[in-house]
Amino acid sequence: MTHRPSETDVRLTRRTALGALAGAGAATLLRPAGGIAALTHRGTAPSVFSLDVGSVNGSSPPIAAPREFSLVGVQWSSPPHVRIELRVRRRDGPWSPWAVASTLGHGPDESRPGEPLIGEGIWTGPAEYVELRSSRPLQRVRLHFVAPEPAATFGGRAAAVSPARAQPVLNAGSGQPSIIARQAWAQGKAPPAVEPSYGTVKLAFVHHTDNPNGYSSAQVPSMLYAIYQFHRYTRGWDDIGYNFVIDLFGRIWEARLGGIDQSVVGAQAGGYNKVSTGVAILGTFDSVLPTGATLDALERLLAWKLSLHGVPTSGRVTVEVNPADAFYTPFKPGAHVSLPRVAGHRDGDSTGCPGDALYGHLPAIRPQVQTLARTPLKLSLFASPAKVRRGMPVLVYGALKRLSGAPVSGATIELQQISAAGAETTVQRLTTNSGGGWRATLTPQRTVRVRALHRARPAAVSDSALLVVR
Repeated sequence: MTHRPSETDVRLTRRTALGALAGAGAATLLRPAGGIAALTHRGTAPSVFSLDVGSVNGSSPPIAAPREFSLVGVQWSSPPHVRIELRVRRRDGPWSPWAVASTLGHGPDESRPGEPLIGEGIWTGPAEYVELRSSRPLQRVRLHFVAPEPAATFGGRAAAVSPARAQPVLNAGSGQPSIIARQAWAQGKAPPAVEPSYGTVKLAFVHHTDNPNGYSSAQVPSMLYAIYQFHRYTRGWDDIGYNFVIDLFGRIWEARLGGIDQSVVGAQAGGYNKVSTGVAILGTFDSVLPTGATLDALERLLAWKLSLHGVPTSGRVTVEVNPADAFYTPFKPGAHVSLPRVAGHRDGDSTGCPGDALYGHLPAIRPQVQTLARTPLKLSLFASPAKVRRGMPVLVYGALKRLSGAPVSGATIELQQISAAGAETTVQRLTTNSGGGWRATLTPQRTVRVRALHRARPAAVSDSALLVVR
């Protein structure tokens, strides 16, 4: 057995745990933002199970799981500042390499003060035994498992990787990269706990998932489904935490539900989930870099996503640390901190993510992203008033401008209604005036979410606004 990890390897946290407006029009929104048909409660999935281990004093003997598993995560009560590693094997097989299992820093979808510490789920492939080692003694240890999928189900997911492309296709930056639709891995069996929520995109966080790197292309859909189950049922999050995942074959996957082109709030960077998008690379990158295909996909995705939201891809941005999910950040809740537009997870939270090698490569990634982003446009949307009685008019207005502030006139703007699952329906088309401005009057019959879209290249989307009908 190799030596135990040193506690000095752990990154410690200070906390535990718009002139005149042209193109005016009027429309009545007759449909409510529809609900997600298959929403389920926060119960336990049949393929998720747990085992209480008790105390672990530095290392454990081999622990037999109640049944075969393909993903395992460690929960413990104390201490918070500790490095935990695990390895697994099948009944008659060799032990896997050690994997870090104590990674923290993904903020939950809602505040749960006092909850136990839970590391990231480690996808292992089919296994029956697990062994632990840690830099300090652990108390009240519990292992959380996700069972392998039946062969027929796994085959179905693997076959689905002749995939449907996620929609819509909006050509911002150098163009939208091919993104595999969520259905390819979810297969209609991965409902979120609640409807997606929306914020804004001011920066992007890069992550790794801490899974072993030797997986096959056919295994990826099941890996994503296992991560979803761990996040959804073990962690109690609303959905898989990441907005996008990229595998080592350079394929980009839609992860969290709500729309690839929208400002979907994830559970991927505690303290910053409402102002960021999160991209995870499937694997571990402490000492090795992702493949060239993966890095190319990452650069193209970041350039497209940030450009679509009218965000500069270079430099830094000042954001507020959200007190509601500031559990693993070294900054005080409510503090205003400066972060790179393309940030590593460790820039904002106390974590080793996205691994030393990948984090060290971010300075080389940023100029590539900037080149691919070209000249983004910024599209804004405002609503007044945002709360009305049924049948009362709401003025919705905004402007389309270049990042320099120069207006874009004569452009077509689509005013869209957003369903609970993130599907868009265009309810009105408008044209920007000489100052880039546009406006419309809506008469909502029910509470609806709306946004503005400039579909022509370079595409741009606004943040959405909720029109509340009382």
